[in-house]
Amino acid sequence: MSTRDGTTRISDLGLKIEGTALEPVVAEFRRELDAVGIVKVRPHFFLTTDWVVPDETVAIGIPFYLADADLAAMHLEREGHIEGDGRAELLRYLRHEMGHVVNYAYELFGRDEWTKLFGSMDQPYEDEYRPEPFSRRFVVHLPGWYAQKHPDEDWAETFAVWMTPGLDWRASYAGWPGALAKLEYCDAVMHELRDRDPTVTATENEWDVAHVTDSLDELYRSWAFLGEELPTIDGAVRTIFERLGDGTESARAADLVRKCGREITADVFRWTGHFPERTRDLLRHIAERADALGLTYPAEREVSAVIALSTLVASLAMNHIHRGSYASGL
Repeated sequence: MSTRDGTTRISDLGLKIEGTALEPVVAEFRRELDAVGIVKVRPHFFLTTDWVVPDETVAIGIPFYLADADLAAMHLEREGHIEGDGRAELLRYLRHEMGHVVNYAYELFGRDEWTKLFGSMDQPYEDEYRPEPFSRRFVVHLPGWYAQKHPDEDWAETFAVWMTPGLDWRASYAGWPGALAKLEYCDAVMHELRDRDPTVTATENEWDVAHVTDSLDELYRSWAFLGEELPTIDGAVRTIFERLGDGTESARAADLVRKCGREITADVFRWTGHFPERTRDLLRHIAERADALGLTYPAEREVSAVIALSTLVASLAMNHIHRGSYASGL
């Protein structure tokens, strides 16, 4: 059965970590834990629909599509971005999720000093958040200024920076007093807990892919942003490409938008926090309008076209984050 068949139930894909490209990365991550002295908390790794650590467990869920190249390609096509693409990025996400594991295993969130530094775990967890780029109160690890989403994520990002091999976090955050105070606290706590058994050790959960009976199509439909208002953008798209003038050879604007879509999506997510799924839809909309308008540009000015396109998308993304709409204020 092809893993590209959208009608296939995820539980029927027969996915597991063992024997895939994930296995050596997980083994490397375990060695990282040993290197920083985390020997009492041993996380359980499993495949599920997203990066997650279920509450009150020490289990790290890894997105199922990372265990299969065909599924990863399908995810990239449907969502426009892969969280954990390649060894280095997988380790980056695993360090973040381990921060949640340590938080839950030792119930750090119940400590007064933890709450004073990071905030209350009772704070509402909102999918949509409005980050303050380059705030020196937060570390920067995952894309999208993710530490600013919730106190639990703030701790997890701080922990991930703390455990990153070869990173001199004191030097890196020397001019960031708020973030540095959190890192110093993390360092002190991890030394304190080095030889202490965790309070929480549960690993069993119902989120394993073996229990996910949705089909691939059903899962991706559930992730879609329904009813999203896309901007009337013809004038802006015309401006980008028509201002470049004529050249010796013309290229189709829509083809350029599609060619650069993945890179723009990743960079916009990293520097604005605008969700990749939204950027994907926005870029598709821009490509469709460029097609409909028959826009071209001089091929020798491709770099200028990409810069202008990226700037437009980033501007729209920031408008959406801070105003709740692409069109608001336009």
